[in-house]
Amino acid sequence: MAKTVPMIITNNNILVKAKDSDDFKTFTMPSLNPSPNIPFYHEFAEKIAEGQYYFKEFMKGIYGKKLNKYILAIIVPDDTSKLESIFINEFFVNSGACKAVAQMPMALALSKEEIKYISVSKSLRNVTLEYVRDNETVVKRHYDIHTCDAKKVMADAEVLHIDIEYNDVPIFVNNFNMNMDEYLEMGEIITTKQFLEKISHIDVEKL
Repeated sequence: MAKTVPMIITNNNILVKAKDSDDFKTFTMPSLNPSPNIPFYHEFAEKIAEGQYYFKEFMKGIYGKKLNKYILAIIVPDDTSKLESIFINEFFVNSGACKAVAQMPMALALSKEEIKYISVSKSLRNVTLEYVRDNETVVKRHYDIHTCDAKKVMADAEVLHIDIEYNDVPIFVNNFNMNMDEYLEMGEIITTKQFLEKISHIDVEKL
């Protein structure tokens, strides 16, 4: 049976769970020249074969040569576009470093207990406000990080969906990248350590 390997695409690198512990190892593509406000993995498109080779060698160093028995559970930033999601899946599934891939935005990994909740997070490009219900995104709203106002985001969170207007729905502030200072008062803070703990034993059946 295929085993799940949790993996996170952060704002500037890739974290892959170690084989025999809950630690995460960092993969950084050599010779990248990322541009401001553009996810670093866009650079992979210019060096696809090279990037896939380096990632496969990286995975061999952690999981050995028999990589075709693993499924990568890829956790991506909440503002990842559909086109970016396709590229991410294709890049890793064709790298030879796994049997298959599954993908999920960070917001869906914030709580295993709550049926309904709001997530607020920040990437290199956007602040993302998201209403999650039954492990699915119901409403998602993006705000440009250069122009958005924290007070507006907080106000919008109260009326993001009719469920929220009439029910007490918890808010989770995803501070994984430690960049949410303006939003810490919105709700329960999810730290880097807490987020890693939440996904360290994730299974593809839950994606």
